[in-house]
Amino acid sequence: MRLLAGDGLWSVAIFTAIFLLLVDLMHRRRRRTACYPPGPVTVPVLGNLLQLDFQNIQYSMYKLCQRYGDVFSLQMGWKPVVVINGLKAVREVLVTCGEDTADRPSVPIFEYLGFKPGSQGVVIASYGPEWREQRRFSVSTLRNFGLGKKSLEQWVTEEAGHLCDTFADQAGCPFNPSTLLNKSVCNVIASLIFARRFEYEDPDLTRMLKLMGESLKEVSGIIPEVLNSFPMLLRIPGLGNKVFEGQRNFMAMVDNLLIENRRTRDPEKPPRNLTDAFLAEMEKAKGNPESSFNDENLRMVVGDLFGAGMVTTSTTLSWALLLMILHPDVQSRVQQEIDEVIGQVRHPEMADQARMPYTNAVIHEVQRFGDIAPLNLPRITSRDIKVQGFLIPKGTTLLINLSSVLKDETIWEKPLRFHPEHFLDAQGRFVKHEAFIPFSAGRRACLGEPLARMELFLFFTCLLQRFSFFLPSGQPRPSDYGNFPIPVAPSPYQLCAVMRQQGH
Repeated sequence: MRLLAGDGLWSVAIFTAIFLLLVDLMHRRRRRTACYPPGPVTVPVLGNLLQLDFQNIQYSMYKLCQRYGDVFSLQMGWKPVVVINGLKAVREVLVTCGEDTADRPSVPIFEYLGFKPGSQGVVIASYGPEWREQRRFSVSTLRNFGLGKKSLEQWVTEEAGHLCDTFADQAGCPFNPSTLLNKSVCNVIASLIFARRFEYEDPDLTRMLKLMGESLKEVSGIIPEVLNSFPMLLRIPGLGNKVFEGQRNFMAMVDNLLIENRRTRDPEKPPRNLTDAFLAEMEKAKGNPESSFNDENLRMVVGDLFGAGMVTTSTTLSWALLLMILHPDVQSRVQQEIDEVIGQVRHPEMADQARMPYTNAVIHEVQRFGDIAPLNLPRITSRDIKVQGFLIPKGTTLLINLSSVLKDETIWEKPLRFHPEHFLDAQGRFVKHEAFIPFSAGRRACLGEPLARMELFLFFTCLLQRFSFFLPSGQPRPSDYGNFPIPVAPSPYQLCAVMRQQGH
């Protein structure tokens, strides 16, 4: 009897294996046409998952691009993926075919975390009328609360002052600036969303940043990619809660902030922040089933803005300070331009930027070199499209390799080195390149780009106006190689911030 039972189990196992192989073959044959992009040989069921280094995805994509060209295909489990590289192909996908490539694929781990397919945030949401409504709302509300206006500039300048004061408290001793940069940029976002500012010592702010860091690690790398490729694994009891503990705790903290905002809101007064404005739209939309203004989408919008708007800017500033201690000649030239245009008494203003070509070039080169988001969030084709002569069928996931543009050796003189002259002409005037696309392009370009540009300029110039930054004595030269996964941040480092003397 035991032998028969064993034979039965073997039969089930063999049948299951054959079934999986047939399904895998069916998925692959569906894509195999003469015009489909080339790619590496796949492993049954797993596809190319084991051939990618998710701790250094840039290098994996670079090697594949060298072998298969600017448009190549991968198989992530049973999911067909096409990777787009190089300026010409990227612009063709994001701009020329923009309407047909603006949608997002289903992401099982996000749906598991409560972001349902119908949810309409502004970053990971599906493309359609509801997404357009939420994007219009976010752009117009940010503008109303100061995006591009003097009021927001004053908030950022004030926060930069708090950051400088905290740097001064270090008294020239070695410290890692990343945590303080995270706190200052988080306060700018919190001001817009909740009209509140956290003191740097506030344990709630410290916990929020800790949870946000954990949540970002949880949704990037090999484990979430396997779960997205084989979502049935999310049904294993307890697995999802363990893998995404930080994400759940972060969203719980956001929920508490939203509850507090509702409690203190006065509907009779003008909105204090983006959350108030969203709640006002919800009241207007009562009884309208077509409206995207609801509680679920409020969570999505707030979570999107915190995640996309905070860590990206603070990570870029961390790159900026690292590169200043590694390139003291560049730091000195920036400070010379600050002294000539602004002086050492008044605060920097956005109006100064037009008269500071070298500083502007340095900030752009920090973004290009830092390359903090090498792969754009995935897209999916809503109809068949042709790119560089290849046919990409409807329903194919697209990965846009922004790193392939920002580090393209045919465009940039020194693509793998920090070289501010990339953005200067022979006369020292600032020049912006078409290949400078850290904020992506097309219909889903980053809506927070104007805010990020303002923060980068004001924080950077305020810091270099007041301090000179040095490598601590006796410490080895820190690496300028980024840490994966997303966002790509510098390896942990320390610096000394020394107050500049008047007239120097």
